[in-house]
Amino acid sequence: MKYTGPLDVFVSQRSALVDYATPIVGDRSRAEDVVQEAFLRYAPAVEKGTEVDEPLRYLYRIVRNLAFDLRRRKTLERREADKGPEWWMVPATPQTPEEQLIETDTVSKFRLALAKQPAEIRTAIEMNKFGGHSLTDVAAHLNMPLTSVHRLVARGMADIIEELDGSPPP
Repeated sequence: MKYTGPLDVFVSQRSALVDYATPIVGDRSRAEDVVQEAFLRYAPAVEKGTEVDEPLRYLYRIVRNLAFDLRRRKTLERREADKGPEWWMVPATPQTPEEQLIETDTVSKFRLALAKQPAEIRTAIEMNKFGGHSLTDVAAHLNMPLTSVHRLVARGMADIIEELDGSPPP
């Protein structure tokens, strides 16, 4: 069949493309979204003059790639949702007085070890480990390259761990 333009290919094959994508994504409405997205990627490429020998095959490939991308994304989202709440959101189990004393002592030692670190390292560790900021955020705040911030945090944590347990870092 000879097609005159991208819209012609899309209109004539839309239903077949949705049928093709549905088993991959597992839902007809998601498959329709995938086909629509595929057309939005396909049409501008063809309109700009991209050589497409077999437009239908090219469109099917776009649909297939987008469908598998969506399926992977949904799988990851499901996996994250199944993990449950973060450990710090779950109430702590009651501790014995000895466990509380050990924990308090460990936290105090950690605070002292952190306080001994240079200001940039201390700021990077506090922002990243306790403030929930990404290393990219920390790098922007400290006006440093990302790799330098990564090294700061890693070296600082290694020094603190060494001080806490007395063994040298690897």
